[in-house]
Amino acid sequence: MILQQSFFERDALVCARELIGKILVHGETSGHIIETEAYREHGDPACHLFTRPSARKFAESCPPGTAYVYLNYGVHWLANVLCRDAATGNAGFVLFRALEPLSGIGTMQQRRGTQIERNLCSGPGKLAAALGIGPEHHREPLIADGDLHLLKSDRPAPKIQADMRVGISAAKELPWRFLASDHPGVSIKFGKVK
Repeated sequence: MILQQSFFERDALVCARELIGKILVHGETSGHIIETEAYREHGDPACHLFTRPSARKFAESCPPGTAYVYLNYGVHWLANVLCRDAATGNAGFVLFRALEPLSGIGTMQQRRGTQIERNLCSGPGKLAAALGIGPEHHREPLIADGDLHLLKSDRPAPKIQADMRVGISAAKELPWRFLASDHPGVSIKFGKVK
C-alpha cells in the first residue's frame, strides 16, 4: 500500500524514524529503507529550509510527501521527501540515506558498476544512482501511484537506532540520523560518525 499524505503531515523527526523499514520504489527498482536523516525548518542550520530561499519556496508550494531532489557538491543527486507538521505548520525534509535492495538488483548493479549488493545503496548518492533518481524527479509526489513512490512493508519493523548526521558542518551533534539496527548496508555504522 502506498503511503498517504497524512504520513508526512508530521514532524520530520517522526517521519524519518518511521520511514525505516518502508519501501522506496522507482520503476523496476526498489529497496527497504534502512537509513534516513531528518532536517527541520527551525533551529537546524543544516536544513536547506534554514538557508535557501528556493527550498523555502518549494516547501510553501508543495504538499507533504513531495520529492525534494538536489545535486550535492555538483556530483551526486540526493533524494528527500518534504514533511510538514499539521499541528505546527513547521516543515522539514527526510533524506533517504540507505536502502536494502529488494527488486531490480541487476539494474542497480549496472547503474552502480558493482556486484556487491550491500554497496549498491549504502549512501544517499549511491541510492539515487542505483534507483535512477535525478533532477526530473524533483517535485514528484511520492504518495501517488507513479514511477517513484513509497510503500508500506509486510516485514516487521526493524529495531531502530538514532545517531549523529553525516557530512554536515552545522548542527552535527543532533542525533537525527536513524538506522535499522546492525544492518550491514547502512552508510556509516552506529557510533562511527567522526
